[in-house]
Amino acid sequence: MNCRRCQGLMMEDQFLDFEGTHGFMWTTSWRCVNCGYVYDSVIEQNRLAREEKVLVLSSSEPDYQNHEVHLGAESIIRRAA
Repeated sequence: MNCRRCQGLMMEDQFLDFEGTHGFMWTTSWRCVNCGYVYDSVIEQNRLAREEKVLVLSSSEPDYQNHEVHLGAESIIRRAA
């Protein structure tokens, strides 16, 4: 199995779940030996749920990303003497 982040080697690792409903529990998941990325089915479900909540602007809404911004006097930079 290859890491999603760095394409490194993933190996099974043991993790202690401190937030378990039945007290402390050991679980087995995958950890990248190169960058430390952890793949776990519960973590993956939470990541996917978080991605679904991202707001996407429709094409009818204006996009101000490429417009110039004009600030007041606070944007003036004075040079040192």
